[in-house]
Amino acid sequence: MQGSGVKGQGSGKNLKLRTSNSELIFILGGARSGKSSFALRLAESIGSRNIYIATAEALDEEMAERIKRHKENRGKDWQVIEAPINITGKLAGLKRKGDVILIDCLTLWVNNQMEKMADKKILKETGSLLKAVKAINKNIIIVSNEVGLGIVPDNPLARRFRDIAGMVNQKIAEAADEVYLMVSGIPVRVK
Repeated sequence: MQGSGVKGQGSGKNLKLRTSNSELIFILGGARSGKSSFALRLAESIGSRNIYIATAEALDEEMAERIKRHKENRGKDWQVIEAPINITGKLAGLKRKGDVILIDCLTLWVNNQMEKMADKKILKETGSLLKAVKAINKNIIIVSNEVGLGIVPDNPLARRFRDIAGMVNQKIAEAADEVYLMVSGIPVRVK
């Protein structure tokens, strides 16, 4: 990408990102690495009419509390669209809306699909998501967890999740204009 204003490794507090109107930025990292905070600051540095596509569902008290904290961190200036599975369908209706679309998070989207779809279908949906991202012609930030750095899980379901999330992350990273890996709150530009 020509002229990214995200300089060095720093915390990203003084972001001045200069982008085209159709850039895909992928941010990944481990749990509590600062992915969402960095993504919010990055989006706000690009535009003021921002759209947040949330993939989380409040299926228990703990998740409801997490969602509440995310809402508080975002503030009230964001338009929020809930899309636990159908991100592609939601994107189609946003072509003329907003400056930046932030999708948070891809690993929850994968998890939500795993109950309903085979791995090949999830990868096909990832391809459809990338086509929709390209067609919408907007700056889009996608957040995901890097799940492949830990130990090999001890059960087949967890290994399946790790594997499919890793494959989805690879597809998104390959298509992205910029990729950042969050390490202890520090964005490291990978691509």
